[in-house]
Amino acid sequence: MTQSPLTLESIVMDRRDFIKSAAAAAFGSLMAGCGTKPEALSGPAGLERIGVALFTIPSMLEQDFAAAMRKLADIGYREVEFFGPFPYSVPEAHERWRSVAETLGLSQSGYFGRTPRQVREILDENGLSSPSMHADIKTLQTRLEEVAEAAHALGQRFAGIPSIPPQERESLDDYKRMADVFNELGARMDKVGLKFMYHNHGYGLVEMEGEIPFNLLLERTDPNLVALEMDVFWMVAGRADPVAYLDAYPGRFQLMHVKDMTKVVRFAGDGGDPTQWIELFPYIADAGSGVLDLEAIITQARKSGTQHYYLERDLASSPDKTLEASYQYLSSLEF
Repeated sequence: MTQSPLTLESIVMDRRDFIKSAAAAAFGSLMAGCGTKPEALSGPAGLERIGVALFTIPSMLEQDFAAAMRKLADIGYREVEFFGPFPYSVPEAHERWRSVAETLGLSQSGYFGRTPRQVREILDENGLSSPSMHADIKTLQTRLEEVAEAAHALGQRFAGIPSIPPQERESLDDYKRMADVFNELGARMDKVGLKFMYHNHGYGLVEMEGEIPFNLLLERTDPNLVALEMDVFWMVAGRADPVAYLDAYPGRFQLMHVKDMTKVVRFAGDGGDPTQWIELFPYIADAGSGVLDLEAIITQARKSGTQHYYLERDLASSPDKTLEASYQYLSSLEF
């Protein structure tokens, strides 16, 4: 089935009525295959456990990992998501990271010189938990035993990838094959007590060969084996509507990266390479300070079954300000 991309105008403030009609028109026919919509989360009116994707504060972690974790806990954050490569990651992942890290002025990743058990001790001391981590697909495929051992030491349930390698998504057939890879890997991970997670990065949200590749991934992967992590900033940059996707695919987006935009921007191209991502970094804003209607997005996410919400502002230039201002906003939301 061919679908047209949703307009970015549906994302900005004061457009709730448009969202309802756009979601119904663009995605209504997909609902039949998605199952029954989960009920909204019970409990307090606000978000119960607000998290941080640690790519927000890599410099703080490099300077003093333990102090950074204390800072997060003191502000009020309760969950963290780690990014690789890790000590057990394949050599290719470390090579790719070195080239990116030099450009970004970074030197470390993963556990920042500590073992998973040492990291767990620091998390426990500060009342923090880590439900998820980002690795690379080859490490998950070839070193799953090491991944699982580290994940269980940290208490993590989700392990996944931040993006599909560019050479693996050049055609619609590539996306179909990746859906099969996700299902196969998800089945293997399920046997070791983990769930595979895929984080969208803005590509695959407009038509390719008459279909929207991201929809194909959603429809061809097993919800019991494959979870999705929605990055709202990259979703918008890729010309899609987060609320419409959450409404159309209940239960699929179990995690979320919460970002804001200084103004509505989109990729110059297809959003398929890191250069295009880095070009948009200056438009990432602290949560609640930009033009995205995060309250509407998170409201729908709660209705659709999202469990974990991570603030992320890639390489925040003023991390203390970002952490504090974003927490103040997110903790003030009532649903």
